[in-house]
Formats: sequence, C-alpha cells, structure tokens
Amino acid sequence: MSKKKQKKNDDQDMATKVATLALTFAAGWIATKVVSTIWKKASGHDAPTDTDDPDISLPEAMAFAAITGGVGVLARRLAAGQATKVSARLTGGNPHAVPDVEP
Repeated sequence: MSKKKQKKNDDQDMATKVATLALTFAAGWIATKVVSTIWKKASGHDAPTDTDDPDISLPEAMAFAAITGGVGVLARRLAAGQATKVSARLTGGNPHAVPDVEP
C-alpha cells in the first residue's frame, strides 16, 4: 500500500473514531431523554434513577433496565453507522471499502 493511500486510511480511521465518539455521546443523551419521557407518560411518574431503591418494585426495575439497555444498544449501533458515513463524506472515502492488505 502506498504511503499516500495509508495516510488517507489513517485520516479516515481517526475521523471515524472522532465522529463515533461524538455521535455516541449525542445518541446516549437523546436516548436517555426519550426513555425518561416515554416512561413518565406510560407510568405516570419519573423514570427510576436508582434501581436499587427499595421503593421501586422488582418488575419495574427490571422493565426499566431492559428498556434502557435495549435503547442504549440501538442508539450506539445507529451512531456508529452514521459516524462511518459522516467520516467517509468528510474524508472523501468509501464507507464500504475494504482496505488493501499487503501480502
């Protein structure tokens, strides 16, 4: 692989890492707000902040943990996919390209 091509791949890798980090933080924050809002509308009270609180029933704590976990994974997956697209657009790369491997 040429040095110029290697530099372009390194730039894209760094751009992907930075974009992934930024979008993951944003997605996590948005996911937290969405889950809290939906939880409040569905249950009539604020989302639990401490699932170890004895005032919270076990089924409620388990449901909240499952929903929060599922939404968190979905948010991270979507953020990572978008980060790849954004970094490819910024660096002029192909987000689906397979890097060249020297024998």
